[in-house]
Amino acid sequence: MNIHFIAIGGAAMHNLAIALHLKGNNISGSDDEIFEPSRSRLEKYTLLPEEFGWFPDKLSRNLDAVILGMHAREDNPELLKAKALNLPVFSYPEYLYEQSKAKTRVVIGGSHGKTTITAMVLHVLQELGYAPDYMVGSKLDGFDVMVRLSDDAKIMVLEGDEYLSSPIDRRPKFHLYKPNIALLSGIAWDHMNVFPTFEIYKAQFAKFIDLIEKDGTLVYCKTDQNVLEIAKNRREDIRAFAYGACDSMIINKQTYIVFEAKRFPLKVFGDHNLQNINGARYVCQALGIKPLDFFKAISTFAGTSNRLELLGENKNTKIFKDFAHSPSKLRATTSAVKNQFDKYMLLACMELHTFSSLNKDFLSQYKGSMNDADIPVVYFNPETIAHKKLAPLTVDDVNNAFENKDLLVFTDTEKLRLFLINQKWTQLNLLLMSSGNFGGLDYHALADDILENSI
Repeated sequence: MNIHFIAIGGAAMHNLAIALHLKGNNISGSDDEIFEPSRSRLEKYTLLPEEFGWFPDKLSRNLDAVILGMHAREDNPELLKAKALNLPVFSYPEYLYEQSKAKTRVVIGGSHGKTTITAMVLHVLQELGYAPDYMVGSKLDGFDVMVRLSDDAKIMVLEGDEYLSSPIDRRPKFHLYKPNIALLSGIAWDHMNVFPTFEIYKAQFAKFIDLIEKDGTLVYCKTDQNVLEIAKNRREDIRAFAYGACDSMIINKQTYIVFEAKRFPLKVFGDHNLQNINGARYVCQALGIKPLDFFKAISTFAGTSNRLELLGENKNTKIFKDFAHSPSKLRATTSAVKNQFDKYMLLACMELHTFSSLNKDFLSQYKGSMNDADIPVVYFNPETIAHKKLAPLTVDDVNNAFENKDLLVFTDTEKLRLFLINQKWTQLNLLLMSSGNFGGLDYHALADDILENSI
């Protein structure tokens, strides 16, 4: 097939383009800017556009499909050309559904944990000899491409993002997948630029449950009151499994799952990961995998990129980075590191970077979210706020929202870097949390400097 991508450089879009290329399709694409790692990965597969911009001449009646990315606009000249030619235009979730109609679709949804749970399910399936198709939103160890499409796979595992599908399809992505097996990890308000109230946001998850196929399965987190509320109103034909955290113990800073009098050592830690593992276990159980086989396989799961990723360590300190940015993620990640290394102090540093987090109307949601840190630090970049065309924030705004008397607030990257380097890094761990990069902070150089100073 001949398939053209409008905005091919997106995180999911470029992976789908590569997957369809590897399946033997002829792929073309355009974008006005492409950043790493998308750029290098597209170049590796000879899919990088020769020049950046929009070129309607790339569109012709020879195309079998056009896939439209969220980065494009409604008046994109290539999209207008596709419409003029009456070409079939898909969002990428819409196209993934078309490719998986004959498969058992597993969709992992929720405001937090969905990438990790998707990765856990995929890891176990791979360890046990399955070869599922999949789409996941983060780089996983052992996976070259984050989308796999084949003709022979019987299972498709999809990370179910609640953000919008495309500029011309305002449905949340996970509404398009129609799962046979669905997981819902939690509901905590996000994306207020699209869902201006929490009730509107929560309603998207209720619809996600209602879109489960007839006689399907719902796995849901029983410790989240918002999830409980909508899960109890599910259709009668939907089978349901509620989960909390696995039984576990920590011995010498090593976390073990305890199941049927057996211990399974883990490479990940924290209550949120023990909860994620149990959710993944029930998903795999719905696919026919026995619990003991699951726990043996999950013991070799090392986590996902940017999720509690260890940047460096010595006897005095450990340095982690994490994608956490929403209030619920901050609480879970900060608590996980503090509890796992309870003999160490914790300096937790987060960046307000997303549209929601930089919005004064949302900021109060962060109240108490970093209270488990011994030294809580918040950074925000006034230039990012201006770029997003939001009202300016002040240091007092942040302090008032977090309601933490120990909170330190920075707006200058270099001052933050010097503050971190000059700490006494003895029995003190560092946790960096952001969906950005603290205004261009070099994580690895920072970790090297800290480790050198802590010897």
